[in-house]
Parts: sequence; structure tokens; C-alpha cells
Amino acid sequence: MPSEHAKRKATKKPQKSSKAVPKTPKNVSKPDQAFVNQSAPDLSTAVTTQVEFPSAVSARQRAVLHDIASHHGLSHTSAGDDDERRITLGSSSSSKAPTERVNIAKCEALSDEAICDLLREHFNIDGSSDFAAPHAKPAAPKACIQNGRKASGKLLSLEDFVSRTLPLLEMEHEAEVAQAQESIAQRRPEVAQARGRALLNLRLRDAEGGLLGRTLLALVSNKGGGTISVPLPAHKVSPHDVVELRPSKGDASLPAIASGVVHRVRDDCITVAVEDMPDEGLEQPLRLDKLANEVTYRRLKETLESLGGAVAQAGPAATLMDVLFGCAAPRFVGNAPAWTPVNARLDGSQRAAVSRALAAKDVALIHGPPGTGKTTAVVELILQEAARGNRVLAASASNIAVDNLVERLITANPKLMVVRVGHPARLLPQVLGASLEAHVYASDNSALARDCRRDIKSANAKLLKLGRKDYAERRSLRGELRALQKEERQRQQRAVDEVLKKAAVVCATLSGALMRELRPLRFDLAVIDEAAQALEAASWSALLKVPRAVLAGDHLQLPPTVISEVAARKGLSETLFERLQGMYGDDISEMLTVQYRMHARIMQWSSDELYGGRLTAHASVAEHTLADLKGVSLDGDDISVLTLIDTAGCGMEEAVEEDGDSKRNEGEAKVTLAHAQRLVSGGVRPEDIGIITPYNAQVHLLKELRPSALSAMEISSVDGFQGREKEAIIISMVRSNDAKQVGFLSDRRRMNVAVTRARRHCALVCDSETVSGDEFLGRLVQYFEQHGAYLSAAELVPD
Repeated sequence: MPSEHAKRKATKKPQKSSKAVPKTPKNVSKPDQAFVNQSAPDLSTAVTTQVEFPSAVSARQRAVLHDIASHHGLSHTSAGDDDERRITLGSSSSSKAPTERVNIAKCEALSDEAICDLLREHFNIDGSSDFAAPHAKPAAPKACIQNGRKASGKLLSLEDFVSRTLPLLEMEHEAEVAQAQESIAQRRPEVAQARGRALLNLRLRDAEGGLLGRTLLALVSNKGGGTISVPLPAHKVSPHDVVELRPSKGDASLPAIASGVVHRVRDDCITVAVEDMPDEGLEQPLRLDKLANEVTYRRLKETLESLGGAVAQAGPAATLMDVLFGCAAPRFVGNAPAWTPVNARLDGSQRAAVSRALAAKDVALIHGPPGTGKTTAVVELILQEAARGNRVLAASASNIAVDNLVERLITANPKLMVVRVGHPARLLPQVLGASLEAHVYASDNSALARDCRRDIKSANAKLLKLGRKDYAERRSLRGELRALQKEERQRQQRAVDEVLKKAAVVCATLSGALMRELRPLRFDLAVIDEAAQALEAASWSALLKVPRAVLAGDHLQLPPTVISEVAARKGLSETLFERLQGMYGDDISEMLTVQYRMHARIMQWSSDELYGGRLTAHASVAEHTLADLKGVSLDGDDISVLTLIDTAGCGMEEAVEEDGDSKRNEGEAKVTLAHAQRLVSGGVRPEDIGIITPYNAQVHLLKELRPSALSAMEISSVDGFQGREKEAIIISMVRSNDAKQVGFLSDRRRMNVAVTRARRHCALVCDSETVSGDEFLGRLVQYFEQHGAYLSAAELVPD
């Protein structure tokens, strides 16, 4: 017999609109072919050949050339900035052999066929299949036997990893640079803003100091003359991004007024930290542009080069490297020493995960599904290791995750020497006291350095008063200044060395682990939190400093963001956590199974679909609902933990955003906001509600349509909500078309994140007929129908 929800659906759902939905053209951009094994050419010729390709060669072509060169043992370098970037390939020969340099850098853009002709002519390589067959897939990895056991999953040698990743990293970097340059150079600045990389018509609301010598510039919208607070347009600018400020109107190629690091992002304000306050230019309407992060790219490339070098082979991570690349089996101590939890409230799975990590001689994984207290287990592990006298490097891909660790470590043990390394603008205010700069400032050596600085100031003042004839005294003072400056640098370095030497735990981002201050340091253990969101190359910046490592994360949530789709599909987005989970599975991994966030019905879908039904809801959250919140008076369908709001048959078709390729759905946006308003009318606070949508264009539209009564409600993309939670989550899925195309909605990880942000209520707003065309999403819709309330969109937004 049909369920009650099915009966309601049949009676309430209007007939499907006959209005034709234009089919969205498919993206014709496809990944390049994983390069086909070919017999290596004979490179033992008498002449070393170097071919420099023109700067007009595209990023895709450069990436293919890097991969071909890696496969065939050719040297390959890429140099130059932006539009002048060139790639050079070279054959190997005797060091005494003459070099034939073929410089074609002045040529116009080359076709794929022309590049293949050059490869045949100069290196006897046929690269035609590499350029011409973008649909080919790499051969499946072979299994290997390790100490009598068979390692499953993807097996990759260190050499293959480095040679594969370097060109993909180059491809990603060039994609990021191209995106940034395109945004700044846009003839129509509005297009750059629509794509989220620029914000126009801003004004400086405030400028204040206090961030350890930096100046904070608060930028708000200039609409309406700046007399009222206006939400900023949807954008992709996040805390810690590098940005430039320039006049909102005028030539974007002119030098910027100022550059800095984004310190804070709010709906109506962006705060930028700058080293030096510009003398003028900030009094006019301003434009903010997001830049490519060159420092991160250089550090990642440096890490890969170090990983493949002889120093790493003999360094502290030598044995760890063997395990992580399948050349040796993971090891655990037979009888792990007993330990007493600092946090007595750890559940059984958290204790098991910490025990497994403490027993690991090489590597262990802590697999933390949504809401299971992964960071709680990580903090306990770090405290236990520090209590044993081990020095710990705690790292993560994001500054927010690192600051969270710092704050919780200090709370758990205020006497523990925790040092947070990183730019102060990237740190949360509550952890600034643990920053390296704050520790250094309080040290004795730093006080002596300040004395030197006072003496330098005094000597400079004397020097300015001397005349030209006071030659001897001037020379004496200059010598004194040089000596004082040298002493000041030495004192500051001693202060830094002193602080880091005393630290029991050093916390940094994975990129920050390569900062100059940390380069010579070695640790007993590296703990990488949110490891399933970090590029593998980034993880190695911390791992090369240690003989042991523990990685915590969840490979079933969103992977790291990779701009280049080709680089992502060819393996750049695969994380070390995911690779190790595939190689060793339960041999090294312990999954947390008790979750502390969601009502049991919200959790159960995720548990069954992605975690083998192993999750259980803690008693404190298993049955909590919106009705339990103070001041809430909802009943009937409004109080349901799960709600399906169906737009099928309501004529709410998707559309492609003007000047972009993101999608939006105005009808569905109105329905989504109407449901949010119902919750607020029932007593739910707007700040306890979050609206999530996979498409940036829909984020922008929802913010435009949002009434003032919902101004405190957060609206963001799925990516922006990872690691977050709200009492009520409304998901706007956008897609509605006759072809039943759902795009990246079918990504299990994306929907896993979206649904599991909700604590007490989750509403799914979608065209059930469109999204059910995908088997995975069809099961999601069916789950909401069977276990929650069903509403037609027409009931919320009547014609």
C-alpha cells in the first residue's frame, strides 16, 4: 500500500508545467588523456637538445608537455610570469656534449599538431595520442605484496608521485593565475564581480591598528552613499586570501593602492590587514581583487622537490615515506602503554582512535564522519603525546582549523607551551596570545632587541644632525649602526629560536610548516587535522619533519578545492588520507561512530549511504527538535525534522547566470526564503538558520531577495559550510530541467556535507522529477518523503 506521504504527494503536487525548459549545453571541456606508455626514445645522442616553446602555448598544452617530459625522462622547466610564461624541454646527454638550443619563443600560438611535430623532430617522441585522446583513462594500479599481506587500493611510487604531481601543480597554478588576471583585466568589471573574484564600489569605513603592527581596513558597500549597511554581493573572497585595492573605476592595469591579507569576512564588511597604510587613494570608491597565492605555490613546489631529493631519503621521514608509498608495511607496538584520558567524556570509538594513534610507529588514520568529535580526539592525542615528552607539529590546510586546535589545546591545558606560527592577520583574535610573535615579544632576547632598536633610533638622529665636514664622526656612527643592526637581528633570531625550542606543540598551516622559522626544526610526531581537505603535496610539508604521523579527516566529505578541472581529474585532488584509506583501510584507520550534532533521522541517511550504517546518535541529540529551543512554537509539518519541498510542476525552471556559467532558480529561491520566514515566524532565530546551495549564482540571488527580517540568516555555498552547523538547514538544489541533468549535485560528498550541517531540522527544496533522474539523489528524495513532511512549493508561494 502507498505510504501516507505518497498519498499526500499525489494529491498536493500540481501537474508538471508544459513550459519548455531550454537544455543547458554540456561543458565540452574534457580532461587530457592520462599519458599512454610508450617506448622511451634513445636519448644517448651526441647533442643535448633544448626546445623553448612560445609563451602563447596554453596552460593545457604546457601541462601535457610537462607530463610527456616526465614520462620520457626529459628535463622540463617553466619560467616567466603571467602572459610571458614559457616551458623548455631538454634531452639528456653527456655533460661534455654540445647543447643545441631551439628557441621558438617568438612564434605565435602553436596548435597541438605543431607541438607534436616539434616533439618528433627534436626528441623522437610521438605525442599525438597524448593531445588527441582526452577520454582515455590511466591503467588500473597493480596490487603489491608487502610483508606477506596484499595492499589494496592505489599504489604509487614516490618517483611517480613527484613526476605526476609537479606538472599538475603547475597546471593548477597557471589556472589560478589566469583566473586572477582575467578578473583584473576584465573590460567590464561587473563580470569580474559576477564571477566572485572582485568587489566593486566599496568605501573605507574604518582603519585601525593593533594587529601586531598591521593596519586593519574595514571595507563596506558604497551603495546609498554609505549611510546604511548593505550586504555585499556574493563573492569568493575568504579570510586569508591575498587581495589588492585599486580605484573602483579606471584602468585596472595601474598599480594597486594597497595589498594585504583578508582578516575577516562578514555579510556587509570585509576587513583587510595591510603592512603599510597608503598615504592616499583610500578616500575614493574602491575595488577589491582576489589574487593568486604565489607563496603557497612556491612552497608546494619546494616540498615536492625536497620529497624527491636525497636529503629526504636520509631524513627523519625516511621510514615513514616507505610506508606511505607502499614499500614497507605499517607498524604498531605490540603492547601499547596505558593512558588516562585528559577528557573523561571521550566515547569508546574516540578512545579506540587515540589508542590506535598512540600505538602507531609510522602512521595512523582517524576517520571522523560529520559530528563525531574528530577534533576532540585529535586534541586528546596531542595532549597525550606532549605528556610523554614528544614534540608535536599540529597542522591543517586551513587557518580556521589550526586556530580551533590552538584554542582547544590551551583550554584543556593552560600550562602547555603551544606556539601558533603564521601571519597575525590570519589568526583568530582569541589565539593571538599564543602566536609566535606574541611569545617572541615577551622573551628576554626580544627585550634586548628592542633596546638595540632604541639605540639605532638614537644613532640615526645623531647622524642627521652632523654636517658634511664631520666625516670621521659620521663614519664612526655608521659603523655603530651596522653593529647595532646586526645585533638586533641576532637577538630577534635568538628569541625566535628560544620560543620554538621550548614549545611542546607548534601549530601551523601545512603551507606555514615551510616558513623560514620552522625549516630546520624536527618533531617526534605530525598530527594533520582535516587531512582529507589537503592536497597531498601540502601534507608532505609537515611529514618530512617527522618519523611518525597521524592524519585525521573524512574522505567522504568535500575534497580540497582545485581550480583546474583537468588537474583534479588527473589526480591532484586526491588526498593522502584518501590514498592511505584505499591502501590500508582498517589496518591503520579507526572510525569514530558516535555523532553529537544531528537528530537521528538526519544522521541515518548519511550513515546508511556513506558509512555502512555504523553511526549512532548520542542520546543528547538523537531526539532533539526545533520545538526544544527557547521561544519556538511550531507544530504540524513545520516542526518536522525532515521536510521535502517539491517544486515539480510549479514552473520553476533553472537558468544560467548572465555573464557566467553558474546556475540559478528564482522560483526556488523565493520558496526557500518563504520556508525560512515560516521558521522565523514560529520563533526560530534567523541566526540559527542556514541556507545552503551548490551554485554561487543561487547564493547571490538568495541574498538579493532576502528580506530585512532575515538579514542575520547565513546564506552560503556547500563548500562555505563545510565544518559548520546550524539548528536548521534549508538546501536549495536549483536544478529543474526536462533532461533531468543534475551536474555536480550527484557528487555524494557534496550532498553529504549539505545534509549533515543540520542539527534539528533539514529541508530539501528541489524538483523531485529532475533530481530523481540520478539514482543517488533519488534515494535522498525518497528518504525525505518516507521519514519527513512533504510540501508542494505551490503551498508556500502560490501563483
